[in-house]
Amino acid sequence: MPMMPRCDDREVRERVSSATRLLLFLDYDGTLAEFAPTPENPTPDERVIRLLQALVASPRIRVTIVSGRRLDHLETLVPVDGLALACTYGIELRDEKGRQSTRLAFGEVRPGLEALKPGWAALLEGRSGFFLEDKGWSLALHARFADAIEAETVLARARALAEPALSVARGAAPMQLLDGHKFLEIAPAMADKGLAVAQLLAERPWEGSLPIYVGDDDKDEKAFATINDAGGLTLVVARRPRATLAHCRLPSPRAARAWLAQLAV
Repeated sequence: MPMMPRCDDREVRERVSSATRLLLFLDYDGTLAEFAPTPENPTPDERVIRLLQALVASPRIRVTIVSGRRLDHLETLVPVDGLALACTYGIELRDEKGRQSTRLAFGEVRPGLEALKPGWAALLEGRSGFFLEDKGWSLALHARFADAIEAETVLARARALAEPALSVARGAAPMQLLDGHKFLEIAPAMADKGLAVAQLLAERPWEGSLPIYVGDDDKDEKAFATINDAGGLTLVVARRPRATLAHCRLPSPRAARAWLAQLAV
C-alpha cells in the first residue's frame, strides 16, 4: 500500500491556505464524533457543536454535514444555525436557512420497508448485541456488539430476507443493500453520499471555493470520488492506513476536530 501523506503536510496545508473559500462536507459518526453505543437517543457533543459554530461563523467557510443518520436525529446532534444537512445519505436535505426537501417521495419507499421490518425484527428476538434501527427512509441492522459468528449468520439471513424488496414494484423506488462491519442497511438506491455531494456542488456552486470532504467509511468513499473529480481535497478518518480514495489520513475524530479547528482561525 503506497504511503499516504499526512494531513498536516506542507502540500496539503498550502492547498487549504491558498483557497479563497472552503466548501466543507463532513460526515458525523466516526468522523466528527466517536460512534455511540446505539444510534437511538442522540446525545449532542459540545465539542462538535463549538467546532461547527466556529466554522460556520467564518465568512470563507460553508459547511454541510453528510450523514447516514435521519434528519431529526442530526438536528438534535448539531443544533447550529447556518449549517446545511444532507441526511440518510442525501435523501433528506436541509439548507443553511432551514428549508427542507427530499429527493424522493416517502410513499415510494415506506411500503417495502414495512413489509420487511417484521422479518428483520424476528431475526433479532432473543439475541444480544443486535439493534434494528428504523430511520423512516431505511432500515439498518447493527451487530457491532454481537458475537462475530452469530453476527455473520444473522446478517446473511437478513440479506436473504431483503432480496425480494430489491425488486422494483410499481410506484416504488429502487432499493439497495448497504454493507459495513457487522452492519446491513436497506435504503433507496438514491441514498448515496457521492450523488448527494455532486447534486449540492451543481446546485449551490461557490466561486473560488475548494471543496473538502472528511469521512471515515465505505459510504464516504463515493463522496471522496466526487470531490476528487471536482478538484477538491479528501481526508479519511482511520486509526490505521487502509485502501482509500482520500488524499490523506487523520487517525481519529479528535484529530479531525483539531484539523478542522485550524480552518476557523
